[in-house]
Amino acid sequence: MHEYPVTVRIVEIANEEAVKAGGKVTAINLVVGDDSGFIGESIQMYFDIIAEGTPCGGAKLSIERVRPKLKCASCGELFERKPFSFTCPFCGGKGGPTKIGKEFYVKSVELEAD
Repeated sequence: MHEYPVTVRIVEIANEEAVKAGGKVTAINLVVGDDSGFIGESIQMYFDIIAEGTPCGGAKLSIERVRPKLKCASCGELFERKPFSFTCPFCGGKGGPTKIGKEFYVKSVELEAD
C-alpha cells in the first residue's frame, strides 16, 4: 500500500517534465532495488490508474530491478548472497551489507513533443 503515494509522486515528476517541455510522457524508467521496500508490480498497478487523464496517460513504465549485493571483508568482491549464507564465493570470506539493492529513483522520463 505504501507504493501508492510514491507512485503519485512519480507521476507528478513526469508530468512536471512534460509541462516544461510542452509534450507528452511516452516512458518513465525507474530503478528499484529489491531491498528498497517497494514492489515493482504494485507501482505498475497504481501507475496505470494514477496516470490516466494526465500527460503520463498511456506511457510505458519500465522498472529496472537491482538485486542486493554483499561485499567481502577479505577480498573486497561484490556478490549476491545465497540463502542462509554470507560466504564469499570468490575467497570464502564473510560478506557484509552494502547499499546495492536499496536504490529507488526515476532514472529518466521520455517525452514526445506535441
